[in-house]
Amino acid sequence: MAEKETPPIILQFAPLNSSVDEGFWHSFSSLKLDKLGIDDSPISITGFSGPCSHPQVSNHLTLLSESLPLEEESLIGTTSHGNRNKCPVPGILYNTNTVESFNKLDKQSLLKAEAKKIWEDIQSGKALEDSSVLSRFLVISFADLKKWSFRYWFAFPALVLDPPVSLIELKPASEYFSSEEAESVSAACNDWRDSDLTTDVPFFLVSVSSDSKASIRHLKDWEACQGDHQKLLFGFYDPCHLPSNPGWPLRNYLALIRSRWNLETVWFFCYRESRGFADLNLSLVGQASVTLSSGESAETVPNSVGWELNKGKRVPRSISLANSMDPTRLAVSAVDLNLKLMRWRALPSLNLNVLSSVKCLLLGAGTLGCQVARTLMGWGIRNITFVDYGKVAMSNPVRQSLYTFEDCVGRGEFKAVAAVKSLKQIFPAMETSGVVMAIPMPGHPISSQEEDSVLGDCKRLSDLIESHDAVFLLTDTRESRWLPSLLCANANKIAINAALGFDSYMVMRHGAGPTSLSDDMQNLDINKTNTQRLGCYFCNDVVAPQDSMTDRTLDQQCTVTRPGLAPIAGALAVELLVGVLQHPHGINAKGDNSSLSNTGNNDDSPLGILPHQIRGSVSQFSQITLLGQASNSCTACSETVISEYRKRGNSFILEAINHPTYLEDLTGLTELKKAANSFNLDWEDDDTDDDDVAVDL
Repeated sequence: MAEKETPPIILQFAPLNSSVDEGFWHSFSSLKLDKLGIDDSPISITGFSGPCSHPQVSNHLTLLSESLPLEEESLIGTTSHGNRNKCPVPGILYNTNTVESFNKLDKQSLLKAEAKKIWEDIQSGKALEDSSVLSRFLVISFADLKKWSFRYWFAFPALVLDPPVSLIELKPASEYFSSEEAESVSAACNDWRDSDLTTDVPFFLVSVSSDSKASIRHLKDWEACQGDHQKLLFGFYDPCHLPSNPGWPLRNYLALIRSRWNLETVWFFCYRESRGFADLNLSLVGQASVTLSSGESAETVPNSVGWELNKGKRVPRSISLANSMDPTRLAVSAVDLNLKLMRWRALPSLNLNVLSSVKCLLLGAGTLGCQVARTLMGWGIRNITFVDYGKVAMSNPVRQSLYTFEDCVGRGEFKAVAAVKSLKQIFPAMETSGVVMAIPMPGHPISSQEEDSVLGDCKRLSDLIESHDAVFLLTDTRESRWLPSLLCANANKIAINAALGFDSYMVMRHGAGPTSLSDDMQNLDINKTNTQRLGCYFCNDVVAPQDSMTDRTLDQQCTVTRPGLAPIAGALAVELLVGVLQHPHGINAKGDNSSLSNTGNNDDSPLGILPHQIRGSVSQFSQITLLGQASNSCTACSETVISEYRKRGNSFILEAINHPTYLEDLTGLTELKKAANSFNLDWEDDDTDDDDVAVDL
């Protein structure tokens, strides 16, 4: 009885899967809105693929933002070469204007049209010159840009060979090659992948000579490989990870081999990688029987298959990017990128949550206020409130970066309002507000009719300071900083002060309030010598703040400074705040001096030293850091003043405003000045010639 013939095993190919990066849809949305409009002409795009690089995960064909054409005028896709992980694959995108048009597309005709291109490339020899055309793909889509939702369907056209290809054997490449051959093949593959000229060439020939030396050549060199090899394999970058199936690209590869070289038996090499190097344990070598059809001709295009399945079903995929595709949300991600990259290497301990949650109050929206606001945004600070009662003047926009000519046309926009509008235009995710109000000042007496209005401003300012985490004192006059300094000390809020001269600047942080010393400082493990509070803006004064605006010439009324000062001082003010926020002791951090720190490093702060005061001069191009302790006679932050404010409230503020000497009398500065005036120095003649005698005053 004759032995029953075993039926041939049909070669099964693992389907290729797609992956679309969100950036692709964002770029396509811009292209659609800004350029295409209702034009639904097909667009040439580029997909990216590569060999499998993980034993349990197959590679995908991926669309990125760069998959779209760079030159939108011609809508011709541009292909980049030389990236081992992004082998370009030509594709075409059919986007419809309505969901109904999407559903009515003749998908079978579109698939046949792309398959015909592949067949023509095989017949013309183009596939030998550019083998990536064997993996042509197409995408149909509908973009609902109102809802930021996208419906799409991939097809990877594959020519159907008749009769089908039968599998003779399939095994790991490490079992097919000898150890010497395997070593040589791995080295040749690695060289091929390392070269910018060949790393993204997905189809190639592997030739192994009788002395076990392997070489890799282009498909167009097939004739040159005849007769000088022991083994000749048709290699390709296999995206599939399965141990028993080759990947989808082999289908059109076999069609090319059968059509161009009339081979009936083919050895193929499924190249796969691990950690960027050839992995012959993961790679496969197989032998297939490719039977020629008697009726096959170059003019007859084989049938094709290739529409991607969605969870096993022939239906399109859909994705909603309403949350991530909104430009504001994308802007948030982009703005945070630099800060997140800081944590990679430079500042691993940087606390971004503290920065994003802090609320900043900017008293003054002039030259300094604009610079401070822009720098705060750069640090990822989103919540900014402006307080200013001035309007944008014609001279402002060139020096104050948040304003434009339109803001000062006519009677001028209020700075607090215009600054908010500008921040929103720069970064829509900003949570910003503006308050138009004047800050009550000592030395500027008010009438009884004005008391209610002024006290209302005082209450409003107090509430603003209480509701914010950090306060920047950026006003034009010295006396306008007194009440905010007092309120910050009373509420124990971080206060950052910046002031400008003509060619000099001073930036400082105020210390904690006096009443915080017993509550907060006693819990800190700090040397007793460091528990002295840092001083505020007024601690070194021996006079109370007075009217500095009356009887002043124009140059004295305006802030006349060299234009480079405000950006410097504004940036330093923000850096001081960030240093305080990142310091473990926060507002209670001691003041560092750069002259005492050779390395600039500070174990407590990841950003380096945290000085108390920074003074600089652009005329000398110099900068120094200073340390000043809080004064018991300070008119703004001393315990005497804070206690009196808490006892008397509004009556205390009115007396400080209307009586110039009240604060000096309260703090003892009046007696101090009297004592100083009554102190006489009697100089004695001395015949000594010593020049190094020190006088201790």
